[in-house]
Amino acid sequence: MIPIKVVGASAQSAKTKPATDISEAAGVAAKYLQGGALNLTALPPLSLYIHFPWCVRKCPYCDFNSHEAKEGGAFPEQEYLDAVRADLEQALPLIWGRKIYTIFIGGGTPSLMSAAGLDRLLSDVRTLLPLDSDCEITMEANPGTFEAEKFKSYRASGINRLSIGIQSFNERHLKALGRIHDDNEARRAVDIALANFDNFNLDLMYALPSQTLEEARQDVETAMAFNPPHLSLYHLTMEPNTLFAKYPPTLPDDDASADMQDMIAELTAANGYGQYEISAYAKAGRRARHNLNYWEFGDYLGIGAGAHSKLSFPHRILRQARYKQPKAYMEQVKLGAPVQEEYEIQREDMGFEFMLNTLRLHGGFDPNLFAERTGLSINAIDKQLNAAEAKGLLYRDYKIIKPTELGQRFLNDLQEMFLKG
Repeated sequence: MIPIKVVGASAQSAKTKPATDISEAAGVAAKYLQGGALNLTALPPLSLYIHFPWCVRKCPYCDFNSHEAKEGGAFPEQEYLDAVRADLEQALPLIWGRKIYTIFIGGGTPSLMSAAGLDRLLSDVRTLLPLDSDCEITMEANPGTFEAEKFKSYRASGINRLSIGIQSFNERHLKALGRIHDDNEARRAVDIALANFDNFNLDLMYALPSQTLEEARQDVETAMAFNPPHLSLYHLTMEPNTLFAKYPPTLPDDDASADMQDMIAELTAANGYGQYEISAYAKAGRRARHNLNYWEFGDYLGIGAGAHSKLSFPHRILRQARYKQPKAYMEQVKLGAPVQEEYEIQREDMGFEFMLNTLRLHGGFDPNLFAERTGLSINAIDKQLNAAEAKGLLYRDYKIIKPTELGQRFLNDLQEMFLKG
C-alpha cells in the first residue's frame, strides 16, 4: 500500500471512542450519519486495503508495519485470517450499501500466505462485500517467495494484479538493502509473473548506497526489458525508527540523485511510460486504480494489523487506525475492538489532507474535485493557492490545479503551505 502520512494536522483532537461490537458499530455508523460540519453531495469510490503483517526479514530501510516471522517462516495464518474476517464483519455498518472498486493486499509480505489461505481470504471478502465487476485486486509479492504453482493458484483465486518488490536487479545493492532475494531470483519472479498475470507492477528504488548513475540506469533498463505495464520508482529515504536511520549508509549526494531522476524521466517517456504521480509510471490504461483512489482523496477501509481507514459520510470524514502488533490486533478483534484510534477530520485540516494527496498527481486535479471530496468550497484554500502560485510552485486555471516542475521538486514545501498554523 502507498503510505498516507498525515503530519502536522490537528484532527486528532476530535477523537471518538471506537466501537466494541457489531451492535455498537451500527450505533457509531448511525451517529456519523447525523448532521455535521461538511456537506458532501456524493460519496467517493471505496477501496479495501488488507494488511498482512509478517515478512521473512525486516529490511533496514522499512518503516511499514511488518514483523519477522518465527524461525522457519511460521506465523499463525488461520488465526490471523479468522481475525481479518471478524474485523471486516464488525466494520460493515460503516460502509453499508457501498461497492468495493479496488482491493490491495499489502504488507509485510503477503506472498508468504499459502495458496489455500489466500483463497479463503478472497472468499471471505466476496461473501461479505459487493465487488465491482471490474474490481482491481492487487497483491504485493517479494521475489524471494515466488513459487510458480502458488502464484498460479493466487491468480485462480482472483488476484488480477501483482506488485513485485524488486528494488534492484544488482546483487550488491540487494545485499545493501537487506533483501532476501538475489538478482537471479528477481528475474525469475518477473518471469513467473509474466506467465500468470497480464497486469503487474515492478517496484524499484534508486539513490541506493554507493549507487552510480549508470547502475541506476541498468536497473531501469532491465525492468523495462520485461515490458511491465506499470513501474514504481522510489527514491530511497532514511525513515525514522529504521536501521538505516540509526546507522546511515553512504548515499548519492543531491546532484547525483537529481541526475538519476532526470535519467528516469527520459527513459520512461522514451519507452511509453507516462508519469502520473511522483513515483508512478504506467503504460496507457494501466495506472494503479487503487493508488489513484488514495491520491484523489477517495475512501478506503483498512482491515488487518495497523491498517488505516478513511471513510466519508454526508456530513463528516472519519479516520481510523487499527492495533499494530499482530498479537494485540488479534486479541482486540476477539474483544470486538480492533480500532485503536478514531477521529473526524476537522474543517481547518481538510485542505491540507486533500492537497497532501492530490498534489502528488503529475497532471493535477479538477478544482471541482475539492468540493466533491471535502464538502467545502475551493475558496476555503484560496489564500494558500494564491501564495503557492505566486511562488511559482503551482499552476491553476478553471480546469486544473497542478504543481509546476518547481513544485514537484519541492513538493514537501508546497504541501506544507496548506497546513493551518
